[in-house]
Amino acid sequence: MSLVKISSNYWMGLFKDDPVRPHLNPKFRLTENRVNFLLTQDFTKPCAIVCVAFTKDIPKTEKQLEMYSINKLSVNYDKAIFYTIWSYSKGSGKDILFNTVFWLKKNKPEIKRYITMSPKTKMARNFHLKNGAYELKSNRDTINFEYII
Repeated sequence: MSLVKISSNYWMGLFKDDPVRPHLNPKFRLTENRVNFLLTQDFTKPCAIVCVAFTKDIPKTEKQLEMYSINKLSVNYDKAIFYTIWSYSKGSGKDILFNTVFWLKKNKPEIKRYITMSPKTKMARNFHLKNGAYELKSNRDTINFEYII
């Protein structure tokens, strides 16, 4: 499996498949202090996608996510916020999550915490708890899980 950083290329058309935040456009996702990855087996077929924002604070809402990850406000950011993840094949969600964390550890050593901004769904809860996260905070519309890796 290969981890591919999504930039302004043909992979960004897959953002429309996001089951959690399909309304977030490519401009939002590709803004500075945000990064997106694709997991693929053969560079022709996607297995999973994850979108991450770098922040100093932990967002509870999409508006906070947007504000906290604006370049001017994110000086000395130390948190990676996984705000959406989806897979096209079984097991790929877990694989892309951990491959992305390892990429961040290598390429962004200033990141010290790996936190989600997940929807309040049973599927999201089960996914994160099964993969070793703990519930950090339950908010009105989201839940923050944290991975200690």
